[in-house]
Amino acid sequence: MKKIKERFVKLFRAEFLVGEDSLRNWVVISLILFLGIIMIYSGHLIDQKIYTIAKLETEVKELRSEFVDVRSRLQQVKLESSILGALKDTGLKQSPTPPNKIKVIVKDE
Repeated sequence: MKKIKERFVKLFRAEFLVGEDSLRNWVVISLILFLGIIMIYSGHLIDQKIYTIAKLETEVKELRSEFVDVRSRLQQVKLESSILGALKDTGLKQSPTPPNKIKVIVKDE
């Protein structure tokens, strides 16, 4: 019981930091502190990447919905009835005869 009490007294007086083998203890403490700092730093980097990924996913969703909206508006504008309605005020009308397809045949010399 007395040895345990002496060990606690030595621990609270921090004799392990100033005693004979203190250099070895300081090396171990420094290593533990260094590893702790690296762990904290890597945790912060991971958090930053997670926030960036979440932000980019939100931006992708917004751009995808904008793309769908623009594509649907383009399909509406491309309809023949929409084009005829827009050209009604200009006086242009639809031709009663459909256009003819012209085929160009290229002959090798």
